[in-house]
Amino acid sequence: MTEPHWEHYSHPADMGIRGFGRTREEAYAQAALALTAIITDPAKIEPRKSVEIICEEDDDEMLFWYWLSALLYEMDTRTMLFGRFDVAPVDGGIRATAWGDMVDVTRHQPAVEVKAATYADLKVERDSRGMWVAQCIVDV
Repeated sequence: MTEPHWEHYSHPADMGIRGFGRTREEAYAQAALALTAIITDPAKIEPRKSVEIICEEDDDEMLFWYWLSALLYEMDTRTMLFGRFDVAPVDGGIRATAWGDMVDVTRHQPAVEVKAATYADLKVERDSRGMWVAQCIVDV
């Protein structure tokens, strides 16, 4: 499959997330959807409010980790869930917009809380088809 997409993969204690894209940034956005999908169905999230996120780091893997950590911070401090992401490259990092709405337990029916992105299985690379893959294990 060469279209952008995301997936979960098994891990003995936590959960693996993986995003695929034609660009590094598209893979980051797809991985963010995978992160959200651990908590709730992203289709249940309405794009009512946008939040700008800037992450600076030269290393692709550390940038991905910072991106996920920034998303978790914004979700936690704003009591929001995000279901749409636009990620663009900038000098020394990325600039992103995340769209979502306030957590509504009845509508979103959150399954678990994602506590943190980890360095476990952290990879950002191109696969044999030329697709970018961004992955790591998240602590649930």
